[in-house]
Amino acid sequence: MPPIAILVALADPTRCRIIEILRDGPKPVHVLAASFDISRPAISRHLRVLKQARLISEKKSGRENLYALHIKRLRPVADWLGELAPLATDPPAVVEVTQTPLATPAPVVERPPEPAPPKARRAAPVSQMGFDF
Repeated sequence: MPPIAILVALADPTRCRIIEILRDGPKPVHVLAASFDISRPAISRHLRVLKQARLISEKKSGRENLYALHIKRLRPVADWLGELAPLATDPPAVVEVTQTPLATPAPVVERPPEPAPPKARRAAPVSQMGFDF
């Protein structure tokens, strides 16, 4: 069964980049935010998704919160992809192509000319009194 929660968390390029940055070790949020052209609240939302998938954790260190990657939690994804790997290396199915006689080309059908746009009608005169009789 595919690890859906982890794959959903990794479905965003920003979150994948956060994972790559955290691979080098725990980082505070301001270091992570400096790597992107998005706001810190947006980075915090991405971090929350990664925490919910249990791929990262947050630890208070003085005035900063350090975020750390749990690389072993990616194992279910690697295992699932490993199960699919034999399918990717199987030889492609052979499709037998049979020759068919050449068909005669389809006749060229000319389109009829488009009708001329309708002529503009003159508007009915409007009475000066504002009544239409």
